[in-house]
Amino acid sequence: MLIGELAEAAGTSTRALRYYETHGLLRAGRSANGYRVYDDAELRVVREIRALLGIGFGIDDIKPFVACLRAGHPSGDVCPDSVAVLRRKIAEVDAGIDRMVEVRDRLRSQLTIAIESRETSCSSKTC
Repeated sequence: MLIGELAEAAGTSTRALRYYETHGLLRAGRSANGYRVYDDAELRVVREIRALLGIGFGIDDIKPFVACLRAGHPSGDVCPDSVAVLRRKIAEVDAGIDRMVEVRDRLRSQLTIAIESRETSCSSKTC
């Protein structure tokens, strides 16, 4: 299929497909007139790429998943390199959650102090 057909089938742009190809995620052949021609299997690869990008993976993180699909596996996340990326990404998310919980706790503490201070200062004045 041509690049426009693949883009339409995958729900993305031709620009995105060229970007994926530039980064080695997508494989295109060339027709006699130089047009990019994609095998039907590339649609599955593009869907995997888009799903992983959608949950926050970077282009380099996606490469093992694509390699796993190209190795003939039914899913891109069953190979050891993909599992390692998943584990690392979970650790990153957990660290981010821990940071956000800490920020929330600081904000709650600051709000409590602000309310108490306001109540103390406003009890003698009209606020």
